Amino acid sequence: MLDLNIIEKFDWKNIGFFRFKKFDDKDYLLTNEVGNYVFLPEADFKKFISGKLSKKSAAYKELQENMFFLSNRKYAPVLISKFSDKYSFLQYGPSLHIIVVTLRCNHKCIYCHASAVDTGSKEFDMDMATAKKIVDTIFKTTNKSVAIEFQGGEPLLNWPVVKFIIQYAKEKNKIEKKDLQLRLVSNFSVMDNEKMKFLMDNEVNFCTSLDGDEETHNYNRIYLQGNSFQKTVEWIKKINEAYKKKYKGKKRNYYRVGALITVSKKTLANYKKVIDTYIKLGFKSIYLRYLNPYGFALSATEKIWYTPQEYINFYKKSLNYILEKNYNGKHFYDFGAVTYLAKILFGHDLNNLDMRSPCGAVIGQLAYNYNGDVYTCDEGRMLAKMGDQMFRLGNINENTFEQLINNNLCKSICLASSTHGLPGYNDDVYQPYIGICPVYNYSVYKNIFQSSTNNVKYQIDKAIIEYIFEKLKNRKNKDIFTEWVKKSKPLQYLKTYTK
Repeated sequence: MLDLNIIEKFDWKNIGFFRFKKFDDKDYLLTNEVGNYVFLPEADFKKFISGKLSKKSAAYKELQENMFFLSNRKYAPVLISKFSDKYSFLQYGPSLHIIVVTLRCNHKCIYCHASAVDTGSKEFDMDMATAKKIVDTIFKTTNKSVAIEFQGGEPLLNWPVVKFIIQYAKEKNKIEKKDLQLRLVSNFSVMDNEKMKFLMDNEVNFCTSLDGDEETHNYNRIYLQGNSFQKTVEWIKKINEAYKKKYKGKKRNYYRVGALITVSKKTLANYKKVIDTYIKLGFKSIYLRYLNPYGFALSATEKIWYTPQEYINFYKKSLNYILEKNYNGKHFYDFGAVTYLAKILFGHDLNNLDMRSPCGAVIGQLAYNYNGDVYTCDEGRMLAKMGDQMFRLGNINENTFEQLINNNLCKSICLASSTHGLPGYNDDVYQPYIGICPVYNYSVYKNIFQSSTNNVKYQIDKAIIEYIFEKLKNRKNKDIFTEWVKKSKPLQYLKTYTK
C-alpha cells in the first residue's frame, strides 16, 4: 500500500495527470489519459511523485518521453493531438449497419445468441420493400464509410434479398460516393458456386463461424443435415482458392475468408487443437471471445458455460501457446489482444465497437431486424428476441434517421458506456484501454450503469489487459506484440458476432 505521507509531498507543479497501481512486488504501473504507460520500481515511483527523481536517470527520460511531466513543452499539444485521434470516431455517425435478412437457420448451435428459428418459418424473412427502405436509411449516415453486414439466422436462406441489397446499395453509392464495404456472415452450408461468384464479383467479404477443431466445432454448432465442420472448411478452402486465382497475389491479405470463434466449455481443454486448426487453415489470427448471455446460450448452462476464472485461465494458456508459435517463427495473433495492444503501444483505437469507450451502440453501428425494427446494436436485437425491447430505437417505416439517432436512449447508452467519470472505471489504471457494454450490463444486472464491482465482463477484460501488461515486461514479447499490431488488418473485424 502506498504511504499517504508521500502524497502530501506530491510535486503538483511538474507532474501531469496519471493513474497508477502496484503491479507486482517490484513495480508500479502508471498510465496517462492517452494510454501511454511506464513501469517504475517502487523507489523511483516515490522519487517521481515527490519531485526528487534525477533528470539524468533512465526512468526520468522514459516518463518525459511518455508525457508524464507538465514541464515537457510538448505536453499539452501532444496530448491534445493524441486524445483527439483516440476519440476521432465521435465526429461521425454510424459506419456499421447489420442487416438481419432472416431469422431462419439450418443449424441448432447450442449457444445461439440470435434465437434462430427453423428453416420453414419464412414469416421471419425480410421482404424487398423493407430491404430497400433500410438501404435508403443507411445512406443517411454522416459517416463517409459504410459497412453493410448480412447476418441472421443464416442470411443465404434469404438469398433474393441479400442479392437485392448488394445491387441496390452499390447502385445508390454511385451517387452517394461512400467508402462502401459489404460483408456476409454465413455458416456456408447453403453456399454454392453461383452465389460465391456473385459475392466475389461484387467484392463482398466472407466471414464464417469456426469454433476450432472438428470435435469442438461440431459440439457447439449442430448441423441438422451433415457435418458442420467439414462443410465450413470445404468452403473456406474453396473461397480462398478462388480469391487467389482472381487477384493473383494482389489484395490477398484483405480478401480472405474471416472466421469467428465462440469459446464454450468444450473449448477450454481443446485450446491447442483450436489454435492449431486455425493455423493449419491459413488464418493469421483468431479472436478468442467469451460467451454472451443472450438467446439459447442462457438455457445451455451445463453444456457450454464456465466461470470467469476458468475463462481467464483458458485465455492465459491460449496467449502463451500463441506466443510460443511466434517464438518458433509463426506469425499468428489474437485479435482481442491486438485491440488492446494498439491502444497500449500506439495510443490508437482500432474502433473495435465492443471494446471502446463509449461503445459503438448507435453512434458506431445500427442493427436492422427482418421486420424493419432498428436497434442500438446486434446485442440489443438479440435481447429483443428474448422478449425485452429495451434497446429498440424504432422502425424504418415509422421513424426518420434523425429520430433513430437523436433520442434519449442513444444518449443514455453513450453515457453508460463511457469510462470517463464512472465510479470504478474512471480511477482504474486500465481506464484508457477498457470498454463497457450497457446491453450486457442490463441483461445480467438490469442496470446499464452497472458498477465495475462484481461485474463479470469487467473482471475478465481487466484480467486480460493485466496479463498483457505482464507479458509486455519481457522485451521479446513486446517486439512480437508490436509486430502483431503493425501487421493486423483491423478493418475486417470492426464488428464480430456468431449466431
